[in-house]
Amino acid sequence: MTKEEWYKALEIRHGADLQQKFSSACVAVCGLGGLGSNVAISLARAGVGKLHLIDFDRVDVFNLNRQQYKISQLGMHKTEAMKQNLAEISPCCNVITHTVKLTEGNLSLLADCDIVCECFDSAECKAMLVNGVSERYPEKYIAAASGMSGLHTGNTIQTKKLGKRLYICGDGMSDVADDGTLFAPRVMLCAAHQANTILRIIAGKFEV
Repeated sequence: MTKEEWYKALEIRHGADLQQKFSSACVAVCGLGGLGSNVAISLARAGVGKLHLIDFDRVDVFNLNRQQYKISQLGMHKTEAMKQNLAEISPCCNVITHTVKLTEGNLSLLADCDIVCECFDSAECKAMLVNGVSERYPEKYIAAASGMSGLHTGNTIQTKKLGKRLYICGDGMSDVADDGTLFAPRVMLCAAHQANTILRIIAGKFEV
């Protein structure tokens, strides 16, 4: 299938105007674990035109219970493994990879993106990204996550708007330190909330 054929299929499915908005958008996915790998795939399937994938880690066997990688990709950098997967899913998506740890010192990697998706594990990294982007790039939207561990009901996963351009997805409570582990369905629910929020922002459908 050519890029033209794929784009036409998306245009028929979504409508020309909406697909043009998706195709013109640039989203940074910061962290490619259980959240980020699912967010990236959802955005690529929707036809988002440009994705910046940022992660320094490699695919590990312990990732496979909830992250969108394969056994054949064990040992690969997550950036390259996800780029490989997205090439098979959406030939229209321009995937830029940054195999680095995102810090306050290299937030310029996010400069040309419209929306930043926070998909980190640690609270410290989450706070660094949200605070750093809010201060340095106040015009950017942020879709962050908090709370998706354990086997709690999926009905507590939700999206909240905090401030003009910050959205938080998750239950805001559950912690892997207390629950002991993460499971694919609940992590995917939270990632779906993040991806859906991003698509709504691109479409101009903002929460009140």
